[in-house]
Amino acid sequence: MQHNKLQFPQIERWVLIFVFVTIILSNVLSSSNLNPWSDLSLYFAKILIPLVLFASVSLMHFWLIPKYRQTRKKTKPILLSLLLFVLSLALTAIIGTGFDVSERIFLPAYFGAIITYFGYLAFAYMADKIFLSPPPKDYSLYNSTRIGIIYLFVLLFLLQFKELVAPFIVFCYAVAIPSIGFTIVYHFLLIYRNRRSGNLREARIYHWILPFGIILLSAAISATFHLGPDMVFFGIGLALVSVIIVIPLSTMVFDKYENYLGKIHSLTAKADQSTANLSFLRSQINPHFLFNALNTLYGTALQEGSEHTATGIQKLGDMMRFMLHENNQEKIPVEREKEYLINYVDLQELRFNGQETTSITFNRSVDSCKGQIAPMLLIPFIENAFKHGISMQHTSWVNISLRCLAGSIHLDVTNSIHRSKTDDPEYKSSGIGLENVRQRLQLLYPGKHELVIRENDLEFFVHLSVQL
Repeated sequence: MQHNKLQFPQIERWVLIFVFVTIILSNVLSSSNLNPWSDLSLYFAKILIPLVLFASVSLMHFWLIPKYRQTRKKTKPILLSLLLFVLSLALTAIIGTGFDVSERIFLPAYFGAIITYFGYLAFAYMADKIFLSPPPKDYSLYNSTRIGIIYLFVLLFLLQFKELVAPFIVFCYAVAIPSIGFTIVYHFLLIYRNRRSGNLREARIYHWILPFGIILLSAAISATFHLGPDMVFFGIGLALVSVIIVIPLSTMVFDKYENYLGKIHSLTAKADQSTANLSFLRSQINPHFLFNALNTLYGTALQEGSEHTATGIQKLGDMMRFMLHENNQEKIPVEREKEYLINYVDLQELRFNGQETTSITFNRSVDSCKGQIAPMLLIPFIENAFKHGISMQHTSWVNISLRCLAGSIHLDVTNSIHRSKTDDPEYKSSGIGLENVRQRLQLLYPGKHELVIRENDLEFFVHLSVQL
């Protein structure tokens, strides 16, 4: 599956919110044993200064920088950035002074945070230039690099704020989150994929290598850096968390993801098949209409000595223009479909003008029809009526009624029946148009149409209602 580019503005927004929320919450909860005034001052300063930094970074990253990218004007964004820097620095200094806290704690942290933020912008810019020029077909490497940059600079930011951030928060970001991330990737590549492929033995081996490997690695780190038993206990705890919590939860997530992928592929295949079916059906229908229209014009010219040829040519031109320009659209105004039907019936009336044994009636709404409809959806029924309902030797009739109501259209066609002979060139094509339109109705208006077809030895009747 091709990997798309992740939406990093949204990712940055949520990471920023999560980091500062954890910092502020950890500082709020660290209020035990605050008796001296200095401790109480430090407590409030640890809450207010992160809030100032959060507001400053949010305004800079999600307002000033996007505004510059839109307008490409440098003067105003630079002045606003300097103003924001001065205000945030002043607020930080005021908070430190107001709560009688030494500036050596907060001012270095403030400038360190600013440097870290601009360092992140520089690295993100370089990643965009390296990986997105030109845009790749697969964004996996770019996405991984950007996520790695975000994590690295979040960690650097926390280390800059070691006086304001609880050690537990730094430990979680520096050790726990990478450990869990490594466990998830290890599980997906070596355990989950082998299990899905049927390699159960390999999956079990890798499953038990993981916890024992974590414990052995923590013991080796403890022995190398003389960290004592705490590191070993941490490794045992991490191994238990990986086996009991991380692996089962990630398995559930992977299964859900695979199911969603399967549904997406299935729906995509169905959509592609439906599109192909519609294109194929239209390619079958269009030449059929053109063939009949040309035959109509030809018969009119022979029978009437070309008296009505100009009118026939004009109507045929309108029909061909409709097929060339509007027939390939998904939806067209109902009024345009109605005009096409009128032109078609008028051509047939020219063809059978003067035939006493032939009766053609077309009752239609005088007012304009509102709404949109798929093109060439109604004409097959009318065309079928003329093809099988008119005979020069027998009494014949075609009665058409077209009604446009609010949000729907209704077509009724009744015609006499004169079966084609086997030597008729159109004998083999009989019924193709009706079958095509049945399929199009099922694809385009499922549950929103009614099609009734009845026939006997003398008459053929069609009723079609479509909700637009």
